[in-house]
Amino acid sequence: MNASNSSPTDSGSGPARRRSGTTRDAILTAARERFATDGYERATIRAIAKDANIDPSMVMRYYGNKEGLFAAAVAVDLKLPDLGDLPRQEVGRALVTHFLAMWEQNEVLTALLRVGATNQDGAERMQGIFREEVVPIVVRVCPDPEQVPARAGLCASQLLGLALTRYVLRFPPVVALAREEIVAWLAPTLQRYLTAPSP
Repeated sequence: MNASNSSPTDSGSGPARRRSGTTRDAILTAARERFATDGYERATIRAIAKDANIDPSMVMRYYGNKEGLFAAAVAVDLKLPDLGDLPRQEVGRALVTHFLAMWEQNEVLTALLRVGATNQDGAERMQGIFREEVVPIVVRVCPDPEQVPARAGLCASQLLGLALTRYVLRFPPVVALAREEIVAWLAPTLQRYLTAPSP
């Protein structure tokens, strides 16, 4: 492979690779600070590049667009509570209650959902979050280990569907629901996905 065809990440030379890594680190650090300060909508590639002391074209070179940069930069911790001591039949309610609190307090989650709907990197980040943080909960309460992926996916469909309609698309009837109403409607459905016998 000649130099003209190499990508920013596949250079064979040590110094070039180190420079590439340093540039990426600078971009991600600036992006995290800018997204935290301005939010997803107001943060711009130009402002992030200025903070990182590089040309905006370098941000585009490494991350493609703002959506790709956001997906690479954000760190999301769902801060799921320890459900080990909770009665098995209350896990659905606990999850809905926790996710509602997280969505309403964390702009990053809403932005990541918006990005994930249209950007592959964002979609993979969302998949990773649910795989790493939600699936272990399903494993603990699911009656059949072979059904864990399907049951976790169904739980995700309910939680993300709610978030999409309430916080991104902002369907008026869903936005108007009080949190207690949402818990009352959604908790039995999650509980069924988690613990009910297979249909």
